[in-house]
Amino acid sequence: MLSKDRTRNWLIESIIMAKEKYQYALWAYVIMPEHAHLLVYPLVENYNISLFLKAIKQSVARRAKHYLEKNDRTWLDKLTVKLGSREVFRFWQAGPGYDRNITSKDELLEKINYMHRNPVRRGLVLNPQEWKWSSAGWYAGEREVVLAVDKMNL
Repeated sequence: MLSKDRTRNWLIESIIMAKEKYQYALWAYVIMPEHAHLLVYPLVENYNISLFLKAIKQSVARRAKHYLEKNDRTWLDKLTVKLGSREVFRFWQAGPGYDRNITSKDELLEKINYMHRNPVRRGLVLNPQEWKWSSAGWYAGEREVVLAVDKMNL
């Protein structure tokens, strides 16, 4: 559901708001057509990654639902699921996602490289930095990226 620039921009805006509200540094990202990878670092001792992710996902889902209510009722119906006796709009895939703590600099660099190579593996671009919706360009020395990356203090 992240195949349109409109939706990707909603995601970027929600990441910016959530990282400011919950005090996270964004170290790397890739927004693919149907999923996203974020590598974040908490800037406070007491943090809750679930609240951070919920803020991002709810913001995008609300905007998507509002857009579909006005512009494309067919897709609104496709993304509405029955949960018990009620109908729920489900923009994001059900489940907790894949969260993990990274414990070494080598693992950190490996994860960033893995994320950035995702568009290449999918055949969307030839080189990671060509994918506009990624921090790979920033890591390659290009400063113009769609979402600012925070410097790492390792």
